[in-house]
Amino acid sequence: MIKIGIMGFGHIGRYIYSKMDKNPNFKVNAICDIGNPNILKYLLESENRNNCKINYKDNYFITNSGKTRFINAVSPGDIPWDILNVDWVIDASGKYLSKNLLFKHIMAGAKKVILTTLPEDEIDNIIIPGINENSIKINDIIISAGSSTTNAMAILLKIFDEEFGIDYANLMTIHSYTSEQPLQDMAGSDYRRSRSAAENIIPNSNKSAEIIQKIMPKFNNKIMSSALNVPVQFGSMLDLTTVFNNSKVTKEKINDTLIKSSVNNPKLIKCVKDPIVSSDVIGMSETVVFDLKGTLKVGDNMIKTLSWYDNGFNHASRIIDVISLYDKLEVV
Repeated sequence: MIKIGIMGFGHIGRYIYSKMDKNPNFKVNAICDIGNPNILKYLLESENRNNCKINYKDNYFITNSGKTRFINAVSPGDIPWDILNVDWVIDASGKYLSKNLLFKHIMAGAKKVILTTLPEDEIDNIIIPGINENSIKINDIIISAGSSTTNAMAILLKIFDEEFGIDYANLMTIHSYTSEQPLQDMAGSDYRRSRSAAENIIPNSNKSAEIIQKIMPKFNNKIMSSALNVPVQFGSMLDLTTVFNNSKVTKEKINDTLIKSSVNNPKLIKCVKDPIVSSDVIGMSETVVFDLKGTLKVGDNMIKTLSWYDNGFNHASRIIDVISLYDKLEVV
């Protein structure tokens, strides 16, 4: 089994734990967080998607699959991962984004670290399942699985470009609010993100296009991305406008291509023909849920598409996928 430590037991940390608890290839040996463990247990059980029955006793979370040690800790380097028999640390805190900070997990005894979001500087590798699995290297130590938005955008761009050829693309993600946003107006580091997440549509930056251009250099200076955070707790949408270098592209061909791709890659892509809304994708683990009714053509070669994703929940699956890919490489 792959022995795991999780730092940060917010939504994504809890999703990862519940998924790994049901997966015989993984054993979560330790969880660290600053929160009260009994409240964290309560939150874990209250989320229907987790479907996790758990006890807490003597500093251990206990399920039918075994025991996981809980430790109150603040930052990388506080936890002796080697003593806890941990190989991989999943940093789901959302706070420690630089290679130097993440490397403290290695100094504390972990063998590899995977970040659940985008890094703020250069790390050893960023792996997006379905895009660049072939770039993994056995000596990668600090790794990111990207973000849920980055994964979804990259998959769509790859499919569109291989089939039709892309000149330019612009992504707007209509994103559910995040835990860093305040419920009431409160002074923060950014003017707009200081406004209430429950009351406003808030324009926000998004690094997906920047990261994709590093991973897929053919899109350099061809793509951009931005975000609107909206008062929705779960479920996000990609509004992607693509200019193709092929005037023969039609909305029917776009939809047929995605349907074919979903058959070939059911773990990553799902197509829906029903008129869905954001709450309908809650609990879906695919990287992207393509909305067949949302495809529109403008002029000769511009296509607008709508896609959905249960951000956080689906990304937990991709993080597990990335760890599994590295494990197979080491076994080989």
